[in-house]
Amino acid sequence: MSKMNVPNQLTIFRVILVFPFVVLLLGGNAGWFGNNQLIPNWIALAIFIIASLTDLLDGKIARKYNLVTNFGKFMDPLADKLLVCAALICLVEMGRIPSWVVIIIISREFIISGFRLIASDNGVVIAASYWGKFKTVFQMIMVCLMIAGLQDLIPWYAILTNVVMWIALILTIVSLADYLIKNKDVMEDKHDR
Repeated sequence: MSKMNVPNQLTIFRVILVFPFVVLLLGGNAGWFGNNQLIPNWIALAIFIIASLTDLLDGKIARKYNLVTNFGKFMDPLADKLLVCAALICLVEMGRIPSWVVIIIISREFIISGFRLIASDNGVVIAASYWGKFKTVFQMIMVCLMIAGLQDLIPWYAILTNVVMWIALILTIVSLADYLIKNKDVMEDKHDR
């Protein structure tokens, strides 16, 4: 068995970070760490940002040094979805995001994952679109704003967070539509072609 390369180690590290992230975020909200909820929130935010940066880093390293592996192709998107979905579900529990928004975002991820499986089965590789990249950026910003939870300290913070949430939601829907329209041939059975 070959030694795990650096991009794959970063992916595993991102998966491991999900556990302390969730404990700090939900534990801070539940008062496990005393009355000051901001300290565990800020530590959770730092963990989320570090985990998000490892996502950027592992992909760049894998492509630059030709370290792309089947493990990485499978685990990298799974680690991303695990991190973002865990954050969104925690934020619903904390009352910082409506559950229907999270249902739309997570549904999009399931649909795209299913689509990619079908495409892979047909020997088709589907590249990420710019809409998907914009969606990811705004979702990450939205999650960071919601974790920080400064709406009680900064009067306009809640408005900013809501605007970013709506942009992320719109980009989620647009990126899904773009993805499905551009790759509609993937859903055709081979005997139909």
